[in-house]
Amino acid sequence: MATQSFKGLVVWQKSVELVVLTYEITKLLPKSESYGLVSQMQRAAVSIPSNIAEGYMRNNRKEYIQFCSIAAGSAAELETQMLLVNRLYESVDTVEAANYLSQIQKMLHVLISKLKTNP
Repeated sequence: MATQSFKGLVVWQKSVELVVLTYEITKLLPKSESYGLVSQMQRAAVSIPSNIAEGYMRNNRKEYIQFCSIAAGSAAELETQMLLVNRLYESVDTVEAANYLSQIQKMLHVLISKLKTNP
């Protein structure tokens, strides 16, 4: 049975949790990163559930795929930024967020594949 709202999508729910985790991580970064990694990471994280929601509400399969693909791109961007945090600020723990991110990326891949193959 299809979900009645994007809020029922597990990938959206996990993405919202990832936003919270990302904000917690960015609070640990130095003030000098306010306009660098902090801003970039927060925008990339927020972009994931936002694009899933927008695509879902378009009621058009092709646009839904496009917005999920944008969400996947934002997830890859956030993954890169988390890797940079790991290298630049070893004391900042990103493990839980990275696990969420990995799950979300897999879920988006499956969702996009299903949307492309199922009429």
